[in-house]
Amino acid sequence: MDDPHHQHDDPDHCRDILAQLNDYLDGELAGSLCRELEQHLAECPDCRTVYDTLSRTIHIYRALRDEPLDLPPGVEARLMARITLTLQEKTHDP
Repeated sequence: MDDPHHQHDDPDHCRDILAQLNDYLDGELAGSLCRELEQHLAECPDCRTVYDTLSRTIHIYRALRDEPLDLPPGVEARLMARITLTLQEKTHDP
């Protein structure tokens, strides 16, 4: 769909869309915003790649979260802290 008003070449618009992905995947995004996000994902291959990757990561995490981890002491806590920090940085980048 080529919409002359579509802004998938606008990095700020992509950043706004990506900032809403978690709410979208959790089913917490309002209907009109869902439609806007879905249209953007259909037209912007870069954002679609981010969405697909995040969606698969969440699916894998949910499938594996109840399996016990056999990690050295402290590794799991450091890993989770790093993941959280990285996600926060990505969400709040100017």
